[in-house]
Amino acid sequence: MIFVFGSNLAGRHGKGAAYFARVHHGAIYGQGYGRQGNSFAIPTKDHQLRPLPLDRIEDYVNKFLAYAAFLPAEEFNVTRIGCGFAGYKDEQIAPMFKDAPPNCKLPDGWREICQKS
Repeated sequence: MIFVFGSNLAGRHGKGAAYFARVHHGAIYGQGYGRQGNSFAIPTKDHQLRPLPLDRIEDYVNKFLAYAAFLPAEEFNVTRIGCGFAGYKDEQIAPMFKDAPPNCKLPDGWREICQKS
């Protein structure tokens, strides 16, 4: 299972799910996007640790979804990216995953939010 977490473009995996990814899933300090060991970083903050605009986060989410669709044998455990330190609500982020392939396990309630949007 690949651990999918919210990151910052500086790759400072020092708190929350990013820290967990670094300690337990091989996330690389200094790498803010992409596959790293048994994890995948999706940026939700910029290099100065300010929240990215939703459209930029969505661009990264779309790249991740294409990656996950390309690897149907892999399983991806998506965390509530952007809903912690970046400060967004589930209702703002979950719809970005509306077209997530079946190998993506979304956080509780996200599939329901996607159906409403």
